[in-house]
Amino acid sequence: MGFFDRLGDRIEQTDSMLCVGLDPDTDRLPSHLDGFDLPRWAFNRRIIDATHDLVAAYKPNAAFYEDADGWRSLEETIAYAHGKDVPVILDAKRADIGNTTRQYARQLDRVDAITVNPYLGRDAIEPFLQRSDAGVFVLCRTTNPGASDVQELALAEGDQLYERVATLADLWNQRNNIGLVVGATTPDELEAVRDLVPELPFLVPGVGAQGGDVEAAVTYGCVDGVGLINASRSVIFAGEGETFDKAARSAAKRLRDRLNEYR
Repeated sequence: MGFFDRLGDRIEQTDSMLCVGLDPDTDRLPSHLDGFDLPRWAFNRRIIDATHDLVAAYKPNAAFYEDADGWRSLEETIAYAHGKDVPVILDAKRADIGNTTRQYARQLDRVDAITVNPYLGRDAIEPFLQRSDAGVFVLCRTTNPGASDVQELALAEGDQLYERVATLADLWNQRNNIGLVVGATTPDELEAVRDLVPELPFLVPGVGAQGGDVEAAVTYGCVDGVGLINASRSVIFAGEGETFDKAARSAAKRLRDRLNEYR
């Protein structure tokens, strides 16, 4: 069973297309976790316990784990989420050449899906694409302010670069394992990408702290019941102190219910 088939089952079981980003910024962790051997893992465990029945997937961003204790925390987090039957998408935005990208692709032995950067071309992400059991989310239209510097460049054929990325990803989707990352902060472009690739599922960031368009995210992000809307800071840092997990649950439930209004 491929990743998107499994994800569809998970979305149906939980009645949720919410994906929660597990990005434990050490500057924002509650101080009472300082005494733990792995504060990031302790934080994530509480978030997972509080929200696992409300979410379709978790998405840890590798940037918050790139040190010795961080990698240990990430491994514990992945295993714990899997123990709750929640798929894990590693937000790593990987791609490289030759044996380097083959090493990056080994992360799919641990997680269910990964984000990749298409700007080196197909060969740089081919080892990921070969994994028919795993999901590969290709960066297409991101939410950062400087995205237009590159992604909106006009090509000779008249397409903008992010549009070409979408159509290429559709061509590369030989194993039905590709989705696109398309942000909710540019709803017109979200709709335009959906028109270009009517069958690819989307991972849509930007509806939380960045204030993206929730209705557009749901309307254009989902294909045949499969799609993910991601929120990170607005859920995991919804509260402070020892009851941070309860605040996270409340925030996740509010957003899940709001997303469901448009499904």
